[in-house]
This record gives sequence, C-alpha cells and structure tokens, in this order.
Amino acid sequence: MEVILATFSALFSVVNPFGAMPVFLTLTHDDSIANRNEQALRACIFMALILSVFFFAGQYVLNFFGIRLSDIRIAGGLMIMKAGFELLTSKAHRGKKVSKGILKEGVQKEDISFTPLAMPMLSGPGSIAVCIGMYSTASTVADMCLVISAVLLVAAVSFVILVFSHQLVNYLGKAGLSALSRIMGFIVLSIGVNFISTGILSLLRG
Repeated sequence: MEVILATFSALFSVVNPFGAMPVFLTLTHDDSIANRNEQALRACIFMALILSVFFFAGQYVLNFFGIRLSDIRIAGGLMIMKAGFELLTSKAHRGKKVSKGILKEGVQKEDISFTPLAMPMLSGPGSIAVCIGMYSTASTVADMCLVISAVLLVAAVSFVILVFSHQLVNYLGKAGLSALSRIMGFIVLSIGVNFISTGILSLLRG
C-alpha cells in the first residue's frame, strides 16, 4: 500500500490533470459530450501505456546509452523543478503551456487523444522521469505490479477529472485553479528536489 500511495502521489502531482483541463476544454469545445469523454478515455489509456512502457524499458534504454540512474534522477529532478516553478508562477486558468503550433494543430485534428493530450500534456518528460526513477525502488515483481497499479489509478483519476472538467472549471473558477496550481507546484517542486538530492547522494556513494 505504501508503494501505491508513494507512486500515486508523486506521479499525480507531476501529471497534474488539473493543468490540462483548460487546454482540453479549448480543443474539445465544439465536440459532443460523448466524443469529449471518448477523447479523455483514449488519452488516459495512452498515458498509462506510455508511462508503463518507460517504467519497464527505461532502464534498458539508459543502459544502452551508458546513462546511470543517478544521472537521470538529477536531470529529471531539474525538469520536474522547472515544471514546479511554472505551476507556482503561471496563471493556472490558461492551463499547461503548449506552443501555439501544437495548439493550432490540435484544434484542426479530429483525434487529440494521443497528441497533444496524452503526450506531452499528461505523460511529459517529468512523469516519464518519475516512472524511470521508480524502477530502481521496485525490487520485486510484486512491487512492479503495485507501481503499475498506481499508474492505472492515476490514469483513472485523470479520466474522471477530464470528464468533469466543465463542472470543475465552473466550480473552482480562476481563483480556485490558481490556488490549486500553486499547491501542485509546491508538491512538484519538492519531488524535483528529492530526485536531485537522491541522485547526488547516489553519485557520491558510487
């Protein structure tokens, strides 16, 4: 249970589906409710698949390029900290930052579930780095199953949040989203610091 809670809290904070709500609403404002829900479901399934693949294959990719896990922890920690700073300082009601080109392409596409919704909005570099880092703590098959269960739980909660994004945006308002963004940003920033300190300690011990 501790593995599931630790993985869920770390991953959910970095995935931050609340930050994806405004962009999701912008890209699906002309869609029917059924189509919007289908897009959210497909995006969350893709997100779970992407994070699961990187969880299992990430270590082998690092070994192929000769990158140590401590290196990816430090690099991932810097990226996570950058995301945390952006959440603390950005205006949450505008959603996660995506380039104008990606946003324009998303408006023109009929299916936005894989790009830009699943990647890079939900399963971005920060969440991928968290999954790769979690592989080192999963020492048994049971631990791996628990981590994957946490990934699926994050995907399920993200789906519920996206489905009810209209109601949540109306209920929370700009002030509520801004406050929520800063809370999530502080947690993400703390996770980034933890990744960096763990990576540095691992390098020193090595």
